[in-house]
Amino acid sequence: MAGRNGAGGSDPYARELARQAREQEKARRAAEAEAKRKAREEKLTYEAARAQEAVDRTYVLENDVEDLSTLLRTAVLDRKPLTFEKLKQKFIPTNFTPPKGRSKAAHQPRWEEYEPEPPRGLFGALGFGRKGYDAEVEAARGRFDKALRNHARDEKKRVEKLNRLRAEHEEQNRQEAARVDEWNARIEERRASYRERDIEAVEWFIDQALAASKYPHGFPKAHRVSFQADTGDLLVEIDLPLEEVVPAARAYRYVKSRDEMNPVPRPDKDRRELYASVLAQTALRTVYELFAADTEGAVQSIALNGHVATIDRATGREVHPCLITLQTSREEFDQLVLTQVDPRACLKRLRSLISPNPYELEPVRPLVTFDLSKFRLMDSLDVVAGLDSRPVLMDLTPTEFEHLIRQLFEAIGLDSVNTQPSKDEGVDAIAMNTDPVMRGLCIIQAKRTKNVVPFETVSALAGVVEHKRAAKGILVTTSWFGRASEAFANEHGRLELLDGANLVHLFKEHMDLDVIPGPVPPKRRPQ
Repeated sequence: MAGRNGAGGSDPYARELARQAREQEKARRAAEAEAKRKAREEKLTYEAARAQEAVDRTYVLENDVEDLSTLLRTAVLDRKPLTFEKLKQKFIPTNFTPPKGRSKAAHQPRWEEYEPEPPRGLFGALGFGRKGYDAEVEAARGRFDKALRNHARDEKKRVEKLNRLRAEHEEQNRQEAARVDEWNARIEERRASYRERDIEAVEWFIDQALAASKYPHGFPKAHRVSFQADTGDLLVEIDLPLEEVVPAARAYRYVKSRDEMNPVPRPDKDRRELYASVLAQTALRTVYELFAADTEGAVQSIALNGHVATIDRATGREVHPCLITLQTSREEFDQLVLTQVDPRACLKRLRSLISPNPYELEPVRPLVTFDLSKFRLMDSLDVVAGLDSRPVLMDLTPTEFEHLIRQLFEAIGLDSVNTQPSKDEGVDAIAMNTDPVMRGLCIIQAKRTKNVVPFETVSALAGVVEHKRAAKGILVTTSWFGRASEAFANEHGRLELLDGANLVHLFKEHMDLDVIPGPVPPKRRPQ
């Protein structure tokens, strides 16, 4: 008996404990198996999601590359250039919507809602309680009359506010309609001026057309234009995208063993070829869109310079090299079937200059540069021929001094012209640095004076430089500048101040001319 009890065979309690232990072990094993199953499913789901992510990212890359490869073809097939008609706005009046709770009148009080219950039964038949009932009726009548007055007052306020809101809404519609009419009238005025080849109107519309052109992400929108009314020649300068616009990856691949999303590099050769194609397509597309937008026939030819704004890796300085330059007439350009051309071959046919190595920012010299047509120019005057051996600058007239300064900058190596004395916005001369990398417009102001140049003159020149989008502003004087002016010029970065002492040195170095400037500036106190 002891052996049977030791084995737990006849002990119900022991048998129950053994059964529960077996059930618990079975449940534990089932839970472990279920957890492993779920972990496997979760891992498979995660890996499938990551693999799909690689597919999706590759698809996005392929779409981006397709967009870059078809920049020109897409624009030509869409045929949606900007026109004056598209610049017009259409007025669509909005309907008046009453505020919530004010569209309908409130429920008007009814006497039935206030009338007291008359006496009933035998007492009512015999007339008992009549006096009390009459008093209740009179009181109810007072409440009812007051409710009617309150309702009438509230309804009057509601209607007045509703009418006021409706009138305000109608006034807003009227003002918006007037604004749209005024806008459309200005567009028509600009169109009429455009037909007459008014420079401001043509350049304004070309600006709108360039701004309206839609490009993929990463394309800059900076541009400037200049129009010659007498010839119908349009000069356009645009910023082209940098090489980063072409994706560095060709695809994405998910590596399960390391749980990594690895980009598959695009071969350098493919990337460089696509970038060169993007630049060529952008240039051709710009010319196409501008000719297509010119439905009034004001533009007869387009010269385009495509630059990139970047940092020179060798010097760390900001540069703006020209990578593509072309010039074509409308007649010549209309002969092209742009949906079927090879962009780079097409540019070569147009006698364009293309950077042989745009990836390395190797520049080309623009075929046409901004000829400063935004300024009113005057014929040059040779002042040097009439000067003494050691001229006194203060003895020159203001006009002679301005022309002498222009000749100085020509001797330095800049293409310079003088502006007409009226409405020159503080500009006495303008010069162009035609170096293909460091080129830019220089605004020159000449001050022949015996006194210190006021700070206001320096700050005003800074404003002109910003307005004209010039690369540099140079203020030349026979006298000197104060500390505030010098500090301001240093902070601005694009201003250069040349005082009388500097002029003596520059005239001697570049023109072999000994000049006497203005008076010697007073000695400054130590700061």
